[in-house]
Amino acid sequence: MYPAGHHVAAWRHPDTAADATTSLRQRVAFAQAAERAKFDLIFLADGVAAHTDDLKSLSRTDEWAVGFEPLTLLSALAVVTERIGLVATASTTFNEPFNLARKFASLDQISAGRAGWNLVTSSNPLELENFGNISQFAHQDRYARAEEFADVVLGLWNSWEDDAFLRDKDSGLFFDREKLHILGYRGRHFRVRGPLTVSRSPQGHPVVVQAGSSEAGKELAARTAEVVFTAQRTLPEAQSFYADLKGRLEKYGRHPDDLKIMPGVFPVVGRSEAEAREKFEQIQSLIHPDV
Repeated sequence: MYPAGHHVAAWRHPDTAADATTSLRQRVAFAQAAERAKFDLIFLADGVAAHTDDLKSLSRTDEWAVGFEPLTLLSALAVVTERIGLVATASTTFNEPFNLARKFASLDQISAGRAGWNLVTSSNPLELENFGNISQFAHQDRYARAEEFADVVLGLWNSWEDDAFLRDKDSGLFFDREKLHILGYRGRHFRVRGPLTVSRSPQGHPVVVQAGSSEAGKELAARTAEVVFTAQRTLPEAQSFYADLKGRLEKYGRHPDDLKIMPGVFPVVGRSEAEAREKFEQIQSLIHPDV
């Protein structure tokens, strides 16, 4: 979700609000327009560092310097929308499973079952420098931690059965203790007792999304994801990615239909091809040489 447009110069377009990235009003308008247009979901990318290694370029873009924290923003958008999915990015490198599970479960309750978690790992040195107690993990170690992280989060989301809460005023019984499950997870990276202090999600649990394309990323997606976002440059590359990822599901006891693959596109819309090309050339002309 880029209210100014997913283009480095979109914020300079005369029809764009230059403050769209940090304007709640613009974000609300964008979310409501997407819902009216029957989009399935809003997807918020995220990073926890400004790209200050290239200030000359950064100072001329609106995407990578400032913005809202995704879960906070989606909580606000949840109360002004009714149907559209709300997917936020959160890294397994810079979070703890219990806190993350609690936040997403809360968003799912607030939105009446529309939340999704885009599971990512992180290795950007600038991000690592904002978390003094985290060392840089090797690629495989990051994904080993992510696998455990996902197991813990999913386990916590299953702390309560669907009908655990009786709220019976006559008997004085608020919940059925037989339908509460203590996780008791012990692993290499995490020790989490549980249970989660949020009741079961209206949709069972928030949707798990991923966007990794490395070998380790595809294995993690085949094991845990329900939706994968990918952006391949050609149709044959996209078809190969699709077949490869779907082919990995069986080893994890999953059916190909258990995973949806959503391709990235960059649409430029016009009433004719000539008009669309003119729009594209206009926005390209707004890119500053420093970017």
